[in-house]
Amino acid sequence: MGKFTQELTKDINKLVGELKSEEIIKEVLKRKLTKKEFKYYDLKSSDIDEDKIMLELHCDNERFEAIKKQTILKINQEKLKRELVI
Repeated sequence: MGKFTQELTKDINKLVGELKSEEIIKEVLKRKLTKKEFKYYDLKSSDIDEDKIMLELHCDNERFEAIKKQTILKINQEKLKRELVI
């Protein structure tokens, strides 16, 4: 299991079923999240600290927290979760 998949498993509240391959998951998330949200999640799963992620996303702390919160909310939507599991 890749880092991206492990991170996703931690962030999804109720995971019913098994996650698809990492490549498929990334494709689905690229379609469903905004560019900044996807980039945030990709960097987050790469074990990069939050300060470096904020620099990479060109945002301040307030905007970063909003992106973080919104991304987790989207990942936990039932419609999206159904696309991520087998």
